[in-house]
Amino acid sequence: MPDDEADETPAAPLRDPDARFLLANERTLLAWLRTAMALVAGGVAMMQFLPDVPLNSFVGLGLLVLGALCFLIGLTRYRSADAAMRANLLPPKGLSLEIVTLLLFVLAAALVVILMTQRATTI
Repeated sequence: MPDDEADETPAAPLRDPDARFLLANERTLLAWLRTAMALVAGGVAMMQFLPDVPLNSFVGLGLLVLGALCFLIGLTRYRSADAAMRANLLPPKGLSLEIVTLLLFVLAAALVVILMTQRATTI
């Protein structure tokens, strides 16, 4: 038997992990979806109920886009965590949490500036 065959290790077979981990992964996906729906609802509300606020479209569209992004991030993280658990590995960390947090901060800061500017001009 050649030496190179002895060094080969078979790929880890996919297995079913503990159901608690799979259910926790599903709850995490649902949290992402709930967050995404809240962002989309906030974007719609911003554009519908505050039409006289300057740049409301900027913040409203930003919330809509961020909500759509959260839908995709949630599904992607769910699938990668599921695959990692079945291969007996840790899920990859990724940067999605940092990106969403930063974008939400920027949108919230923009909204504060917009509303404070509007309030100052109406006084």
